[in-house]
This record gives sequence, structure tokens and C-alpha cells, in this order.
Amino acid sequence: MTENRISDSLLYQQPRVLHAGDSALTVELGDAVDVCVNEAVVALEQNISEAAIEGVLETIPTYRSLQVIYDPARIRCRELITRLSGILPRSGQGVVTSRRWVIPVCYGGEHGMDLEFVAGVHNLTTNEVIRIHSEAEYRVYMIGFAPGFAYLGGLPEALHTPRRDNPRTLTPARSVSLGGIQAAISTMPVPSGWHMLGQTPVRTYDLSHRQPFLLQTGDRIRFE
Repeated sequence: MTENRISDSLLYQQPRVLHAGDSALTVELGDAVDVCVNEAVVALEQNISEAAIEGVLETIPTYRSLQVIYDPARIRCRELITRLSGILPRSGQGVVTSRRWVIPVCYGGEHGMDLEFVAGVHNLTTNEVIRIHSEAEYRVYMIGFAPGFAYLGGLPEALHTPRRDNPRTLTPARSVSLGGIQAAISTMPVPSGWHMLGQTPVRTYDLSHRQPFLLQTGDRIRFE
């Protein structure tokens, strides 16, 4: 477990609270894909958990916002906004980020059909792509799109690659891929315009477990 500190360089001075239907609020904390903004999202989720607000059912973190789902029969919207205003993360607040993971990957071949393409785009060898990709440390910015699908920040600039012009209608489960400035780990067969570098045997989503999601926002990952 590690503790980070929130910087306020890219945070809104006053978070925006948006209504999402009659039983959810979205709290926007910044407008950039940035570590300090995402740390603030994690901190707010942490503060809500510690406050144990009656009527709050679930929180869903994203890159720069947190959705708070609540039961309007147990807490009124106005009261919830007031409660949230009192526990917004402060600059310098410590944030406990979850775990550090080492994820094994089988690169290339049938497991990573785009490895050679990515190497060619950047005038690299496939071994250089693997080295650059596996030496970086990634941050889980959010889980979304499909159950357990992890969006990762920290992809080295040398591997930034526009997404495919023609997305595949189906890619294998547990694919390790990249698209634009991001990397990702999928959990199940999904359509994708990302470039597949490899596959991992690790199941990051398993309904047979009490906690089906292995990864969560704020986790750190290295590939090997």
C-alpha cells in the first residue's frame, strides 16, 4: 500500500455536481486525464466510504469524475449534495492507492497480432516494443466499457499509436492492448479498435469470487 498526495494544478476550484437521473449525481473534479485529478476522484470515493452516508448505494469512479448512486427514499438530493460538499478532497490530502500488480503477458503471435504493426509504425523491433511496454508502470484510471475492462495511463510516448482505422468485431478475452495514449487489459471477448500486443492468463474479472473485479481505480501495474 502506498500513499500519494493530491496536487491542485488541474482540479476545478469548485467541483461540478450534475444530476444523472433521479437517483444519481456525477461529481466532476477536473477536465483532464491526469494523475492528480484521478487521485482526487479516488480520495472523494474514499471520503464517501468513510463517511458512511445513509442512502448512498454505490460509487463509480472515472478518469475525472465520481458518480454517486443513492436511494432517494433514504436521502434527498439536496441533502446529499450538502453532505458531499463537506467531504470534498483537499489539496495535499493523502490518498491510499490500492495494490501494485505484476501481470504476465505472452506477447506477439496469435496472442498479440498487432505487435509487428506497432513496431513498424514506430520503426522499432518487436523486442524493443516489448521492452518499452513492460518497463513502464501503469495506473488504472477507470474500469468500464465491459465488466472489469481496465483503462491504463502511463503508456510511454514512444508507443503512442492511433487506434485502428477498422476496428475488429471481436478480440480475445484477456487481451493486453494499446490505443492512442492509453493501454488496456480486457476481460472477455469484445469488439475493439485497439492494437493487441499480447494476452495474459490472469483473470481480472471472475464472478465466482466474492469480489469479482481484481483491479480498481488507482492500482499500479507492470507487465512482464
